[in-house]
Amino acid sequence: MQGADNAMSSQPEPGHGRSEPDLSSIMDERRRLTGLAYRLLGSLTEAEDVVQETYARWYAMPRHQQEAIENPGAWLTRVASRICLDLLGSARVRRERYVGEWLPEPLPERTEWLGGGPGDNPVDPADRVSLDESVTMAFLVVLESMTPAERVAFVLHDVFRYSFAEVAEIVGRTPGACRTLASSARRRIRAARASAAPTAWHAGIVREFKRAWAAKDIEALVNLLDPNATATGDGGGIVSASPRPVVGAERIARFFVGLTAKTVDMTILERTVNGRPGLVAQRDGVVVAVYAFHVAGDRITRIWAILNPDKIRHWTAN
Repeated sequence: MQGADNAMSSQPEPGHGRSEPDLSSIMDERRRLTGLAYRLLGSLTEAEDVVQETYARWYAMPRHQQEAIENPGAWLTRVASRICLDLLGSARVRRERYVGEWLPEPLPERTEWLGGGPGDNPVDPADRVSLDESVTMAFLVVLESMTPAERVAFVLHDVFRYSFAEVAEIVGRTPGACRTLASSARRRIRAARASAAPTAWHAGIVREFKRAWAAKDIEALVNLLDPNATATGDGGGIVSASPRPVVGAERIARFFVGLTAKTVDMTILERTVNGRPGLVAQRDGVVVAVYAFHVAGDRITRIWAILNPDKIRHWTAN
């Protein structure tokens, strides 16, 4: 997640050159705020905009108002979360009008994976969610199914460890109501967490998928896919993508083999995608697709292909 967090904090920092004595501590919050906003919105671009707006509101305040705030980090978190809550309400309308399937924006990370990683440990029986786990594509897709209030309550409490009293102040509900929201969200997350394969095993399955895809071996691809697997593509109406998910192992296998006939001079690279082993397609040094996978047992159950150039522009920039 280090590479992802670095990518999250790569924009120029607002207020550069100001002489306030607390500027360093204020700006140290940028990385955390961007990580929070990304998990709430599923879009790095929108997260960066939220952080910019949050800092703009801070620096728009007179100096005496800034000094009256005992915990600037908490203030920034509260403002950013409320901006995200407002955006989540309007995002549902925008995504209903989106051309084709909408998928979260994948985090840019240049890290190659070698088959092992910190995700090899079994899931903690407690409900604590690690920061790395909370950016996997499977996790973000489940978050998309939640109401805005559920999503904010769950991410703030279960991921960033804010108390329900603090969450209540942000969401505008009672602590008890926020506890109920987080509990409802937790039930939706639990199934996806329990079925996820350890990182090393996940990496091996994805690597075999890459080899079978390159060899156009439909039988091998089918054997790597769950019979009820689903492949979802997001082209945003800008580039060609299947308008609906492709369902079934053989259909997905034939679909991917068919892609090789339509594309030339494409290189498939093993890259970390949102904290899990995935694949990236490049043409002439430009990233044209990012593939994230969910592996349960010894089969791939979900493939998410993000092709919308607006969502993967950070990958080429990095």
